[in-house]
Amino acid sequence: MLFSRIRPVFFFLILINFSCDKKEEICELSSEISEQDLTLEVTRLEQDFFEATTQDQFKFLLEKHPEFAKEYLQADKYVTQDSLVAELLAIHQDSSMQVLYDSVEVVFDDFTKVEKDLENAFKAIKYHFPEFQVPKVYTFVSGFNSDLIVSDDLIVIGLDYFLPPTHSFQPELPRYMAERYDRDYIVPMIVMAISARFNETNPGDKTLLAEMIYYGKSYHFTKAILRCTSDQYIIGYTPEAIAESFANEELIWSHFVENELLYETNPFEIRKYIGEAPFTDAISTNAPGRLGRWLGWNIVDDYALNKEVGLAELMSEPDAQKIFKESGYRPRKPTE
Repeated sequence: MLFSRIRPVFFFLILINFSCDKKEEICELSSEISEQDLTLEVTRLEQDFFEATTQDQFKFLLEKHPEFAKEYLQADKYVTQDSLVAELLAIHQDSSMQVLYDSVEVVFDDFTKVEKDLENAFKAIKYHFPEFQVPKVYTFVSGFNSDLIVSDDLIVIGLDYFLPPTHSFQPELPRYMAERYDRDYIVPMIVMAISARFNETNPGDKTLLAEMIYYGKSYHFTKAILRCTSDQYIIGYTPEAIAESFANEELIWSHFVENELLYETNPFEIRKYIGEAPFTDAISTNAPGRLGRWLGWNIVDDYALNKEVGLAELMSEPDAQKIFKESGYRPRKPTE
């Protein structure tokens, strides 16, 4: 069996995921996290904007949500507010945008589970990082112009991007990327983006290893916050691709070692293993893309386990070489 070749830490995570499917109570937050005084309110702003029909109504919305107007609509780039309002009126009166909005309203009529998952994620982040301030969260229909905006103060979710992959409306993305835009990816994507503000790095380290560890810490952070979320929705691999990657972990690691890739600094070479791609063709056309990130996740998990470091301590460690050397990482050899 392919999963019998997984190192113990990952086998444990997979058991948790399976258990969560069967016994949801196992995935409940600890009381220290769940009892925090934090309540999230998501504003369905697409509804307000598409119901607006006059310039005055749009002006009212812009004034009511100034941070949204500034950061998302980039109001400062318009000569006058009237010019922005005129553009919004034209967009929201367009028949194709109306159809897209109607589709979003049908698919995301009930958004409560996403809201609850995001609130729990924020509670977990604040537990580990008390300085974390909950941003305002809006949903919107962007016309496939923006999937997510995540800043310290504001999150905007472009719901049209997250229509089901089988829906007739799809973003102009390669198929292997578009398949990762679905409801179950919304919260992991947001948590991943938030991880960046806590992910300390050494700006002078331009190696592939540094990139691998950076992404490994991001995935580890996301898994720690969303501990019962399947790895599929964190890294964006299918369950089959995850299983095959673990089954071939020794081969993957040998490729990195034999080609002396860890300390590679050529951006073109680094992109082969870190950048978006349907597969990592330097290894195999059957290997999923971004294998350097996946491998970095394994290394970081081993470091956190072996050194017994907490999430905040892990994220504050900028030395990628230290993390690698002290991880004790070794790929698990395939069993006969």
